[in-house]
Amino acid sequence: MLEQKKQEFSTHVKELQNKICDQMRSMDPGIELNEDIWHRSDYKGNPGGGGITRAFQGEIFENAGVNTSEIYGSINPEFAKKLKGDSDQLWAAGISLILHPRNPRVPTVHANFRMIEQGDSFWFGGGADLTPYYPHEEDFKYFHGVWKNACGDDYAWMKKECDEYFVNHHRNKEMRGIGGIFFDHYNKGDLDQDFNMVKGLSEKFIESYFPIAKKRVNEEFTPEDEEFQLHRRGRYVEFNLLHDRGTLFGLKTNGRTDSILISLPGRCKFTYRYAPKEGSPHAKMMNYYHPKEWS
Repeated sequence: MLEQKKQEFSTHVKELQNKICDQMRSMDPGIELNEDIWHRSDYKGNPGGGGITRAFQGEIFENAGVNTSEIYGSINPEFAKKLKGDSDQLWAAGISLILHPRNPRVPTVHANFRMIEQGDSFWFGGGADLTPYYPHEEDFKYFHGVWKNACGDDYAWMKKECDEYFVNHHRNKEMRGIGGIFFDHYNKGDLDQDFNMVKGLSEKFIESYFPIAKKRVNEEFTPEDEEFQLHRRGRYVEFNLLHDRGTLFGLKTNGRTDSILISLPGRCKFTYRYAPKEGSPHAKMMNYYHPKEWS
C-alpha cells in the first residue's frame, strides 16, 4: 500500500506542476521557460532519482520556479539523525514553487507539498504562504479564507505553525509575509486519509493565489512601491538562506543547487537601516508582517 501511495504522490505532483505552469502561461503568454530534467547520485554514489526544474522569466512573473522531484537512496548518516526516521535510507517526492511577480501590487507566493519515507517511518509536509508588498487587506483575507476552508479543523494549528516558521528571528521576529499554512511530520496513522488530505490541500493552491494575481496585475505602481518590494525581497533572501529548512534539506541530500536556490528573487535590495516613509502604504504594510487573524 505504501509503495503504491508513493508512486501516486510522485505522479500527482508532476500533474500539479503542469497545471500551475499552465496558469502562469495563461497570465503571461510570452513567459520564457528553462526546463531542466536532472538526476542525482545518493550519498554512496549510486543512482538516487532526480527531478524536473522549471525556471521562468516573463513580463508578469519576473522570475519563478515550479519544481518537482523524486529522490531515493542513502543519505549522510549525520544528517539522517536530524530527520524523523531512524535510517540513512531516504525516499522523498514533492513539488516546490516560488513566484516573484514584477508588479509590486501583486504578492509573491510560495508553496510546497511533499511525502517522505525514512527507514520504517513516513510522513507528509508542506504549506503555502503569501508575501504581499501593498496593504490590500481583502487579498490577505481571501488567501487565508481559501486555506481555512480547505484545512477545516486543522487550519488553526497549521496557521500558527506558518506564523512561527517563516520568520526572520534576527529581525525582531518579523515574518517574511502574512503567513498561510505550514505542516511537517504529518502522519495521523491512516495512510489513505493523510494522503487524501495533503493531495487535496495541494490542489487548492491555484484557487488560493491566481485570482489575487489576476486582480492586481494591471494596477499601476509607483517607484516607491518598487523600492519597498525590492527591500522586502531582501528580507525574503535573508530567511531562505539563514532559516529555511527546505534549503538545508535539499543541499544536504545532494539536490540540484540551482533548483534549491531558485526561490531567490532575480532582483532585491539592501540599504543600511532601511525604513519606508512614515505614513506611506508601505509603512502600514510593515504592521502586517506579524501574526494576525485573517479569517
